[in-house]
Amino acid sequence: MVASAVILLLETARRAVARSINAAMTATYWEIGRRIVEFEQGGADRATYGDALVERLAKDLTQRFGRGFSRQNLWQMRAFYRAWPAQVICRALSSKSLLFEILQTLSRESTVGAADRRLLREIDGLSALAEAFPLPWSAYVRLLSVRSELARQFYESEALRCGWSVRQLERQINSQFYERTALSRNKAAMLERGGQTASADAVTPEEAIKDPFVLEFLDLKDEYSESDLEDALIRHLADFLLELGDDFAFVGRQRRLRLDDTWFRVDLLFFHRRLKCLLVIDLKAGKFSHTDAGQMHLYLNYARQHWSKPGENPPVGLIICATKGVAEAHYALEGLPNKVLAAEYRTVLPDEKLLAEELVRTRRQIGVRPLRGDAP
Repeated sequence: MVASAVILLLETARRAVARSINAAMTATYWEIGRRIVEFEQGGADRATYGDALVERLAKDLTQRFGRGFSRQNLWQMRAFYRAWPAQVICRALSSKSLLFEILQTLSRESTVGAADRRLLREIDGLSALAEAFPLPWSAYVRLLSVRSELARQFYESEALRCGWSVRQLERQINSQFYERTALSRNKAAMLERGGQTASADAVTPEEAIKDPFVLEFLDLKDEYSESDLEDALIRHLADFLLELGDDFAFVGRQRRLRLDDTWFRVDLLFFHRRLKCLLVIDLKAGKFSHTDAGQMHLYLNYARQHWSKPGENPPVGLIICATKGVAEAHYALEGLPNKVLAAEYRTVLPDEKLLAEELVRTRRQIGVRPLRGDAP
């Protein structure tokens, strides 16, 4: 009992120390980025020599401290400060914090020099600043690739709330979790699903298939048929594959099957490498109906017997529709012997600010803490 308790204590302490070190290094990188930016803002001459400064600084730091301070890494630190400027950090920290007052002072000063360095030396500035960066540095590097500031704030907050690893954060960004949550009719369910941790290797059909799909690249007119939708997807197959995800491979379109004296056609057929199964897609330009589920069930039974290869998992059906009723979809798809999913698609993206406002309202309704900068 004593031995196990001591082992647990040591492991907990080591994790706490590791988190503390990571946070301190992230704060240090932010401060390096701030000094580079402040140097560049010291006048036109300094801005001109900014690239030369980074080049020289990279060589000096690498020579003294080894790896981790390449020219590219220093530019990332510069971008890190620009994406999380002092004003943003001030809002993240308590107004009672001494660091909050210091950062306010620094943000009001146009020049930073010896006084700034003395100020930071007089207190343990980096330890206090580290409170603003609870995620590891590699997570912030990945967040820098998110162009939208609103989306970046969302992913940062969700990564902290859900305890995402960097790999999980990568997967959520690649799957456009922010956009899909904002467009979803059931945002609370999407946020709850995002909080469920999954194995790094295992994947379920629900995780692999997006809902909704963002198909703004199709350039469809106001009125179009299911045939028009299919033709547009084939014309923009490369974009559609990017929207589907890395693990999807195109197999064919209008795959024919005959049952008794009747011919049927499957709109699109894909294969998912990680799920190791065929994906049968049925396109609906209108609203999802329970009869669509029955037709897909028929397709999957046939595909399992005649199209699947030995060693593959049973095929999965996906009905891509313009709209779906949550209750009808639930009762039509729940408990089927075959896995059938229904996902909506959008051909036009609404205004980003409107999406962000809807997300803020949903987060408050389910008790999720607001994003940085949200009004109280």
